[in-house]
Amino acid sequence: MNIAVLRDECEVAVVGAGPYGLAVAAHLKAAKVATRIFGEPMSFWRKCMPGGMKLRSPWPATSIADPHRRYTLDAHAHRLALPQGEPLPLERFLQYGEWFQRLTVPDLDTRKVVRVEDIGRSFYLVLEDGEVIDARRIVIATGLANQEFRPAAFDGLPRALVSHAGEHARLDGWRGKRVAVIGRGQSACESAALLREAGAQPELICRGAIRWPDVAYDPAAPEPAWRARLRAVQAAPSAVGPFPWNWLNEVPGLVGRLPAALRSFANSRSLRPAPSAWLKPRLDGVPVHAGRRIAGVRVKGNQVGVQLDDGLRVYDHVLLATGYCPDVSRLGLLSHELAQTVATADGSPMLGAAFESAVPWLHFVGASAAKSYGPLMQVIAGAGFAARSITQAVLAQRGRTKAGPAAWRAAATRRRTPASSRDIVSMRGVTLAV
Repeated sequence: MNIAVLRDECEVAVVGAGPYGLAVAAHLKAAKVATRIFGEPMSFWRKCMPGGMKLRSPWPATSIADPHRRYTLDAHAHRLALPQGEPLPLERFLQYGEWFQRLTVPDLDTRKVVRVEDIGRSFYLVLEDGEVIDARRIVIATGLANQEFRPAAFDGLPRALVSHAGEHARLDGWRGKRVAVIGRGQSACESAALLREAGAQPELICRGAIRWPDVAYDPAAPEPAWRARLRAVQAAPSAVGPFPWNWLNEVPGLVGRLPAALRSFANSRSLRPAPSAWLKPRLDGVPVHAGRRIAGVRVKGNQVGVQLDDGLRVYDHVLLATGYCPDVSRLGLLSHELAQTVATADGSPMLGAAFESAVPWLHFVGASAAKSYGPLMQVIAGAGFAARSITQAVLAQRGRTKAGPAAWRAAATRRRTPASSRDIVSMRGVTLAV
């Protein structure tokens, strides 16, 4: 690739134009910070989530954050006289996200960032056409792109026979075919429902029982008033995790200050795979092989055989709805040297105040921040906290120079392994909690 002559610079560059990237850029621009944002608007939601999907998050927790709360989901629905019911169809959310982008960051640069390099005093961003942008600060907001988790049993198998749910914008290509859906969470159950409704013959395979909500979903039989009131009291605004962890998750600033072991325990309690109650009727007639262990997988002509602990089953396709596992090394953006400098825990960046990594002025938001700030960072509702935190940090640190990378690299190397306590590293006036 030919590298063009450096011709542009900015104070902050935001890489990614999903809900988190748009929220961060909207806040920074409102604060008069020279900001560039790169990427196709809502691209992951459009290209890596199947049509017909519905959002799990409650309506009030689905607005993308802007500093003045002018561009909420309510405002969008009111403008177009749309119904405000749940669950929200993906197509409606995409329309809302594109409307938000046009009004808050109309100068979005849709070019793809292919590499980020740390040059000490600032960063270089290399764009897909070879142009180089000089930015003092970087916010990585690429979400779940390139972060798919694939069980080892399916490594090396052709994509025509085995694919991840995050690789598809449509699930209507297997009409009349037998499809094994691996998983038991929202993605797996909704994928199975969409496949069935598209004429396929899906089967769910999971290592444990599907955890349906305690309250059975039956629109024709409303739940008793006392139970509805109890649910209302227990329910947190963003509905992330079970009671009482859901209320802790609403305060990511507090979660970020917890000892690492307690934070990890809270995350594990909140991120257990479970579908929404409204999906249950749509899975009627879908075989579920629960509590099964996959002993092996092999290709048999144009089919794939899945050996379970209770026998062999043969399918036309296997869809892995096995979720995502954030890993800095798989982002495909950071130069090798920069990626090696980012201190990580199980692949996730270890973040301090304002979502800053061990590399000064390199921030990560969204799912990559969940290990440091809790599961709210995996849903839309967490974007507001991230955007406000970064904007406040940028304004507070204006006039300072980027700390020399050598000392930070030494600190990052010493703390490359997951922290068991909240160690604090202070360098040149910047504090990083790792």
